[in-house]
Amino acid sequence: MIEKKPEVVRRTQSARLRAAAVKNHGKKHIHGFTDFIRTQGVVGLAVGLVLGGAVTLLVKSLIDNIVMPPLGLLLGSSDGLKGLTLSLGKTTDGEPAMLHYGTFLNDFINFLVIALVVYLVVHTLGLDKIDKKKE
Repeated sequence: MIEKKPEVVRRTQSARLRAAAVKNHGKKHIHGFTDFIRTQGVVGLAVGLVLGGAVTLLVKSLIDNIVMPPLGLLLGSSDGLKGLTLSLGKTTDGEPAMLHYGTFLNDFINFLVIALVVYLVVHTLGLDKIDKKKE
């Protein structure tokens, strides 16, 4: 004679099977995610972004506080390059219309120095040879 399992036992076994399926499915996704991080270099990218932000702040401080004040004094501005302006005339309100070309020059020099520092770091550490296309 075949004995029927009580309803509680059948539901418990069914729930265990579903939990095992979810667990295996989750493991598959976690494994895929970790493979993605390893193969795509996500960790290296994150480290690069953090270090890039720190280098940017350092270089910007160097330029704003060390390089620009003497350069501005040579060009006749006590505010460094940021103080260089050109008067374009007066607006209809009687306010002077000013072209702040010194701010642009300051930001342009910031960009050039940051690009040079990044190039030198990448070239000196040999990081330009690490990222090769997968074959």
